Amino acid sequence: MRDLKEVPIFMAHRLGHRHDGSVSEIVSKRSSRNAKLAKIPLGIAGRAAVGFGRKLAGGDKQEINADLNQKAAEQLFAVLGELKGGAMKFGQALSVMEAAVPEEFGEHYREALTKLQAAAPPMPAASVHRQLDQQLGTGWRQRFQEFDDQPTASASIGQVHKAIWSDGRVVAVKVQYPGADEALRSDLKTLNRMAGMIGALIPGADVKPVLAEISERTEEELDYRIEGGHQRQFAKAFAEHPRFLVPKVVASAPKVIVTEWLDNATPVSKIIQRGNEDPAGTVDLRNRVAGLMGEFHFSSPSIAGLLHADPHPGNFMMLEDGRLAVIDYGACAPLPNGFPPILGQMVALAVEERFDELTELMHTNGWVIPGKQVSHEELQNYLRPFTDPIKTETFHFTRRWMQRVAGKATDISAPEMKTARALQLPAEHVMIFRVLGGSIGICAQLDAEMPFMKLMQDWVPGYSEYRTAS
Repeated sequence: MRDLKEVPIFMAHRLGHRHDGSVSEIVSKRSSRNAKLAKIPLGIAGRAAVGFGRKLAGGDKQEINADLNQKAAEQLFAVLGELKGGAMKFGQALSVMEAAVPEEFGEHYREALTKLQAAAPPMPAASVHRQLDQQLGTGWRQRFQEFDDQPTASASIGQVHKAIWSDGRVVAVKVQYPGADEALRSDLKTLNRMAGMIGALIPGADVKPVLAEISERTEEELDYRIEGGHQRQFAKAFAEHPRFLVPKVVASAPKVIVTEWLDNATPVSKIIQRGNEDPAGTVDLRNRVAGLMGEFHFSSPSIAGLLHADPHPGNFMMLEDGRLAVIDYGACAPLPNGFPPILGQMVALAVEERFDELTELMHTNGWVIPGKQVSHEELQNYLRPFTDPIKTETFHFTRRWMQRVAGKATDISAPEMKTARALQLPAEHVMIFRVLGGSIGICAQLDAEMPFMKLMQDWVPGYSEYRTAS
């Protein structure tokens, strides 16, 4: 039997089951993953107790808190990155919120968060070959002229190999890790139990809705045939587009998807890094990236009938010809009729500060919890921190702005929290707002200016019509 140390731990139980069917082996490996996740709150509690003792002994409180934050960040993201599966996917989702983390925490968390967008240890070639045998048939090698056993990238539930298809096209072959399905479900259950603790650990991060969204989309993302269908729909809709490139799907199976390869593509995560190192020299590039990302998200429902719902910087790449390439269509929201017009109507009323009409619209369309009451003065005070981007046609998204907005949104002592507790997001709008929040988070990481309001006017129905009609 293969040495289990050679493979990621969540693959080991699947391999063990294949060879000897040992139930204890499977349970042991699952328990090992849960034990690693469980160490996070235990470690934080232990360090907090030590820190409290150091403070009682007269230690510098600011220095002690900084040390505790750094160690907590190192442990949290080391575990999330090591385990891949749901743990790493959750970490990647949090990485989009990096710009919202207050500056006093940012230096400890920024590097750890962005590491989760990078490659993780690969699975062995033999495991890759077994997956290809099962998914593409034992004669899968005949479908390729060449296949590189060394992966070019790895992520939460799969890794990518470069290959040459039988017709000579260079392709990317994404292979799902064996056992990723069970690991993903198990991780999400554990992380949901820890949501409160993790939320307290990362100020500015809205942890519970992130976990709920990942959990809801789990089954879709595990079946690469669904991803292939989404990507085909996007590729057809954006074919020959002058500003966007969606790689075509060559073949797909439940655990393997083959798409066209992207040459000379720079991930947006690299552009963010360049911006941190050379802010003045990258302004035009960062603004272009933010504008293209905004246009892609705002226009996709009208053009493709779908919303790409995994906005993290590793899924967007700038090509040498100036186009934005978009990959990873596992999570998509169907919007066959475009964005719901009520969103444009709500923005129009907010722009004109007609909060009495906006409050009535929200009450009658399920945005206020039944039995609760919200006055237009309360709604106006609650929305004030969020309305900056709609006051001008373009807006400069910065970390400072994100931190201010996130601070207001998570301050439980603020009177606006009473209003927040009376509001709800209708189910059909949850994914839209998660994408919007993620996109804005990336724009803030880019420190970029983009035509947010112009894109809203161009692509969200209900805005212009409602202003004209009223």
